[in-house]
Amino acid sequence: MLLPPISDMALKEWAVAVRVMARGDQIITLRKGGIHRDDKEFRVVHDEFLLFPTYEHQRPELLKERYQKDLAETLKEDDVPGLVSMDYWCRVTDKYELRDPELLERLSPYHAWSDGYAEKRLHWRPKQPLTIALLRLYRLQQPQALPVLDEFEGCKSWVPLGQNVPLGYMDPVLADDEYERRADSIRGVLDGMPSAV
Repeated sequence: MLLPPISDMALKEWAVAVRVMARGDQIITLRKGGIHRDDKEFRVVHDEFLLFPTYEHQRPELLKERYQKDLAETLKEDDVPGLVSMDYWCRVTDKYELRDPELLERLSPYHAWSDGYAEKRLHWRPKQPLTIALLRLYRLQQPQALPVLDEFEGCKSWVPLGQNVPLGYMDPVLADDEYERRADSIRGVLDGMPSAV
C-alpha cells in the first residue's frame, strides 16, 4: 500500500493515548464533539492525518491503572514550549457509531481509558453517538516539530496545519497481520454497528 509523502492535517489526541498507540497496545480512538464551536459533532472527515499530541485534560484517574505511568512519562516529554512534535501519521481503517453501553464495556480491553471515563464520553451529549475509529499508525523516521500557532489552540479535534508536512520514510507500528488480527477482534465486538459518516 502506497503511503503519501506529505500531510497537512492533524487530529488532536491525548499524548498518553498517542504513546499507548505508538507502542501497539491500542488501535482505537473514542471520540465525541469538542466544545469548540466548529467541533460540536465529531466526524471522521479525514481518513489520513498526523497525530497532534495534547497535554490538557489528561489525568491519572481517567486512565486504567496500568497506563498511569505512561501519563507521567508523556508529561516529561512536553518540555519545549511553543513546539509540537509530530511523530506519527495514521490511516483510518474502520469507523463506527456506538450508542450501546454494553458494547462499549466489551471494548474496554482495547483501550487505555478508564471504564468510567469511556462511559462519560458515551453519555456526554447523549443524542450524538460515540465514534469509534480504528487507526493504523506509522512512525515517522524523521519526526516533524512545528510551532504551535494560535489557530491550533482550543478544544477542537481537527487541526489544519496550514502547510504540507513532509512525512518521509515511515514504519508501521504493527505488522500487517498483527494489525488485522487486532482489528478483527474489535470488528467482532462491533459487528452490526453502523459505519460512521
